[in-house]
Amino acid sequence: MKKLLFAAYSLDIGGIETALVTLVNQLEEKNYDITMVLEKKQGIFLQELNPNIKIIEYTPNDSKNLIKRKAINLIKRIKFIIKYKNKFDFAASFATYSNSSSFVARTASKNSCLWGHADYLTLFNQKEKEVRKFFEEKKCHQFKNIIFVSKEGKESFLKVFPELEEKTRVCNNLINEEKISKMAEETIELKKDEEKFTFINVGRHDEKQKKLTRIIAAAKRLKQENKAFKILLVGDGQDSKMYQELVKKENLTDIISFLGKKQNPYPYFKIADCVILSSDYEGYPVVFLESFILNRPIITTKVSDYEEVEQGYGLVAEKTEEDIYQKMKQMLEKGFTLEKKFNSKMYNQQILENLEKIF
Repeated sequence: MKKLLFAAYSLDIGGIETALVTLVNQLEEKNYDITMVLEKKQGIFLQELNPNIKIIEYTPNDSKNLIKRKAINLIKRIKFIIKYKNKFDFAASFATYSNSSSFVARTASKNSCLWGHADYLTLFNQKEKEVRKFFEEKKCHQFKNIIFVSKEGKESFLKVFPELEEKTRVCNNLINEEKISKMAEETIELKKDEEKFTFINVGRHDEKQKKLTRIIAAAKRLKQENKAFKILLVGDGQDSKMYQELVKKENLTDIISFLGKKQNPYPYFKIADCVILSSDYEGYPVVFLESFILNRPIITTKVSDYEEVEQGYGLVAEKTEEDIYQKMKQMLEKGFTLEKKFNSKMYNQQILENLEKIF
């Protein structure tokens, strides 16, 4: 039985954490011996892990005293090396931003892998020096493989690190259709407004990436045209207050509802008519797969893998307020008929076959 290790920060709500839990649970069912190393053994997804998956907590010291911090962390690293050096057949640093996860993965196996979840050039405003610094801090050259969850992420990375092309590959995130479909049936208090077309956006409230102001601006114009619609915003974040104040200022409180963060967002998909994504950049957007599974058309900006939406699943917009408005208006006036049923089993099987070659 192959021994696999996955290192991450925690298992709080988030796209990376959702993808990780889905991945390790499916691998455990395929009789892999799974160990997870977390900087913080916390988060609501802990309860969703298969009980056979072992958890190790490796928490770097964060003392403000530099000498004390370095001394304690050196001892921690030495102890981890002594206990786990090359004890695994495969080890992955799944939370790209975590320096300790990088250390853990590179120590635990010669067959180490760094996971990338975004288009980092876009994330760092096209500043190649910052991208290089970020990945060199993670010791990217020391990993045997580097996986990106989208082709845009890979292409962006290789513009900065062309010398790592042979190590770098694309492998999308797995999806658990059975779980999503079951969770979507959970009863919620909020009911579908049959008289109004309902859009839904699910995600973190971070204007730099998510650009929800585009949706708010489009909503203002559509309201002025007397369109009958609602928008549900599921999630929260650093810019939630700014968004709420903007909605109030633009007199859109009757149109846009802030529902907060939901451990289970899927019943809200069921009372919506269309999913909308207005981001400037994403890794492979899990919301694409969630929309496909729950049979909801999607409007998305041209983020990673947007071409999949063009295959009969929705409308694609430029990254502008104007085009978001145009696509929302088109959806309101003409609707959208989904052209095909998403095959999650085939999708997952291809991903697992790719991963098994790496393992």
